[in-house]
Amino acid sequence: MLAFAQGDIRKVADAVDHRYNGLHSMQAQFTEQYSGAGMERTESGILSLKKPGKMRWEYQSPRAKIFVSDGKLAWFYVPGENQARQTQVKKLDDLRTPLRYLLGHTKLEKEFTGLSLAPDVKPLHSGDTMLRGVPASMADRVSQVLLEISPENRIARLVVEELDGSRTEFEFTAEQDDPVLPDAHFAFKPPEGVEILQGSELTAP
Repeated sequence: MLAFAQGDIRKVADAVDHRYNGLHSMQAQFTEQYSGAGMERTESGILSLKKPGKMRWEYQSPRAKIFVSDGKLAWFYVPGENQARQTQVKKLDDLRTPLRYLLGHTKLEKEFTGLSLAPDVKPLHSGDTMLRGVPASMADRVSQVLLEISPENRIARLVVEELDGSRTEFEFTAEQDDPVLPDAHFAFKPPEGVEILQGSELTAP
């Protein structure tokens, strides 16, 4: 059974790669749940992705926030506040960042060290397949990532477990393939009077 499972992982990974590599843009609703350091929070909004490397997380609940990247620069801003955070994407240390590579050149077996099936983890939705691995770019921070793959080969859920014991779970629903998304959707212009702070982590204050 183990030999079958190890051989089957490549089929699952290749199917996911094929699905996302064929898209030029994608949009989905997301729910993000975080627990760690004695606190818990749940947020939701809309994720937009576009080739090459453009990404926009538009948080809508419980408060509006924007995390956006044009592929070179990344911004985090809470509407109404007098500061915005900015950094170069190549310097960014953020759990959401790897998803910007989802379109165009996905290769799960390259992105995740030790990618394998996770039959011991129950999926949220019956019929989905669970995978586990460690993101190669975040091995010093993340202990494992669980990916829930739907029968349509889409990533329905992503669970990130960090070395400090914290856990962040992203669930994606109502996914749209190749919606029309102008480049301006991934640009950010700070409102007048807003101070720009530089840093490698773009998180809420």
